[in-house]
Amino acid sequence: MTLLWFVTGVSLLIALVALSQARRTAKRLEQLSQNYWELKYQNGELRAQLQRLTGESAPQQTTTPAAGQGRDSFVPLSSLKR
Repeated sequence: MTLLWFVTGVSLLIALVALSQARRTAKRLEQLSQNYWELKYQNGELRAQLQRLTGESAPQQTTTPAAGQGRDSFVPLSSLKR
């Protein structure tokens, strides 16, 4: 009986440690994600500022939109069952 209580206590302790580690990891992931988007925004701002200073024009997009390619088009499920 004492062995069962010991195993239960150790299991609970391990679960609490795992929960705290998961929370720390989630917080770190949120921080890294926020830093990524901030750096991406700053990169775009600096690139636009550099283009204004050097007098270069922004690159023009000559490609068609993704919807025109038909790659991501809607396919009804009934056509897949046949």
